[in-house]
Amino acid sequence: MSFKSFSTIVGTCGGTVLATVPVLGSDDFIRTAILAFIGAVISFSVSFSLKIVVKNVFSAKIKSFFSAWKSKDKNNNQ
Repeated sequence: MSFKSFSTIVGTCGGTVLATVPVLGSDDFIRTAILAFIGAVISFSVSFSLKIVVKNVFSAKIKSFFSAWKSKDKNNNQ
């Protein structure tokens, strides 16, 4: 039977949470919060740095490509 009632789902989730909370100490929550903060800062820093690097590298390559293409086109038309 694939049908599950809302009360069964809520009861299962509530039981899981209530059985897990006493096992975990406050130091686990603090450690998790600190690691999540560090991970978020590192993720943001890497994403921001890569955005700058990719923007500068591709911008320079595209500019050089179009300048070479324009000069080649001018030489062919003359």
